[in-house]
Amino acid sequence: MIESIAGPLRLSLQISIFATFFAFTAGVLLAWIFAFHKNKLTSFLSIIVTIPLILPPTVLGYYLLVTLGRNSVIGQTYEALFGGPIVFTWQAAVAAAAIAALPLLIRPMQAAFESIDVDYLGAARLDGASSFQLLRFIILPIAWRGVLAGVVLGFARAMGEFGATLMVAGNIPGRTQTLSIAIYDAVQADRIAEANFMAAVLTAFTVAILYLVHRRFAAKV
Repeated sequence: MIESIAGPLRLSLQISIFATFFAFTAGVLLAWIFAFHKNKLTSFLSIIVTIPLILPPTVLGYYLLVTLGRNSVIGQTYEALFGGPIVFTWQAAVAAAAIAALPLLIRPMQAAFESIDVDYLGAARLDGASSFQLLRFIILPIAWRGVLAGVVLGFARAMGEFGATLMVAGNIPGRTQTLSIAIYDAVQADRIAEANFMAAVLTAFTVAILYLVHRRFAAKV
């Protein structure tokens, strides 16, 4: 039973780490824009970013399948660069997990950014600080708790991603079968004991991450 969970767990961790990295990179920029550059365009973009939280996972997966498929510009470009399609690969699973995690990563960071006293930012600008310097040396250090909360939520969401991943990456053992999909596969095959074990491992792993982060928050208060 341990052998059956090792591969999906390792793949889930790999996908979640990459997905969280990409979501964080985009999320910091978007949270900064939403917090400090409010206008009709950014408000509309904020709504668009939130859509993955509302759409059924299969619908999100379908849109990703169309966007990344072999008939799309992105899919054709990827295939030309890497010699094969992106759909039904672990890279497609990374894309699905990153898109699903992005809203949960952005919102805590945006709230933390908006709580910063604008006088600090104004004083730094008077001293000649650029926007990048403001973000790196003032905004992120002050708002680190919100940033950390966003990263944890995003990582946990990526670890549990199922519907969109199944649509765009499939269920290929050893290649795209994440732990969540492996649980679904075990239930479908009536391997209930195996499904229970994998579900317990995934739950324990997620709770452990949340507990460690909570302890770190509590220690800093």
